[in-house]
Amino acid sequence: MREAAIIVAAGRGSRMGGGVPKQWRALAGRPVLAHAVDALRAAGLTRIVLVLHPEDLNRSDIPGGCTLVATTGPDRADSVQAGLKALEAEAPEHVYIHDGARPFPGAGMIARLRQALQSHAGAAPALAVTDSLWRGDGGLVSGTQSREGLYRAQTPQAFHYRAISAAHAAHPGGATDDVQVARDAGLAIAIVDGDEDNLKLTWPEDFDRAGRILKGRDMDIRMGNGFDVHAFTEGDHVWLCGVKLPHDKALLGHSDADVGMHALTDAIYGALAEGDIGTHFPPSDPQWKGAESHIFLRHAMERVAARGYKLANCDVTLMCERPKIGPHQLAMRQALAEIMGVDVAQISVKATTTEKLGFTGREEGIASQATALLVRA
Repeated sequence: MREAAIIVAAGRGSRMGGGVPKQWRALAGRPVLAHAVDALRAAGLTRIVLVLHPEDLNRSDIPGGCTLVATTGPDRADSVQAGLKALEAEAPEHVYIHDGARPFPGAGMIARLRQALQSHAGAAPALAVTDSLWRGDGGLVSGTQSREGLYRAQTPQAFHYRAISAAHAAHPGGATDDVQVARDAGLAIAIVDGDEDNLKLTWPEDFDRAGRILKGRDMDIRMGNGFDVHAFTEGDHVWLCGVKLPHDKALLGHSDADVGMHALTDAIYGALAEGDIGTHFPPSDPQWKGAESHIFLRHAMERVAARGYKLANCDVTLMCERPKIGPHQLAMRQALAEIMGVDVAQISVKATTTEKLGFTGREEGIASQATALLVRA
């Protein structure tokens, strides 16, 4: 599934005060916007477009790995349309439109939106209003308002890309959010459960609450180990950590026999206590014969996001006499980072020999072990 996220972050945040736009103010030592980017990535949304005010394009604290777009108009709808335009060439299937002043969009909420998009043109998170509602006039209560059927809207709001692009292009303007734009175009928008922690920073006291949220989150860490072995057979290349290496032999296996990626995938499944590759892709099923190993690794990372975790780092060790791994380490790290949707700095790939001892020393095959560390998103 091709997905992308747009974070609108061009506002000046006048209600917050302090002279610094709220998306750039520090929260636990990092800009609010960086927390939002991290949260979306942890939920599996690795393609992110940041729509910024032109004055902010050269800031040194812009989160890395994002496409930067300058807004050309005065309001939020202009920012959204600029972000949609930036995705026009690739035209993802789904797009998630988020406010840069909401630092904590949870992975579980993203998973609910993703599920709702399977049967609706759009979906948005919201919280049912539970407080009594009054109308006021001159500082006095002038009436009451039923809370039946009322919700507090949140972001990201998720849509089929082409549908929301067409809706924005046809809208006359003045909408409060993208759901209104979509509804005005006749699209049915599903409501999914929002998250109380997914607050929008609007007033100075909101930063105090955001700080308490960060401090109150339990440090939830999970670690897994993986080990795999594949024997050599006749051939002219091997696949290792997503990179094709010329060799005078091939690795024997039911899939493409990428021993490094298999060990890493099993480490991730292990951290989640969800078995191993064989649990999810049984070798008895002929559809997986010759399968490319990135299918397994991507599935493992999808499970990480669905469970509300993100990858902290991983380490893969390849054990063989040949082929020599050193010249290809960076390419392997980059290949794994692309498959997993994480930064290359989170991935280590290294190699060792067994000093001519054992089956790897006799060049009968290659072994790999891997460790993966997951943290609560």
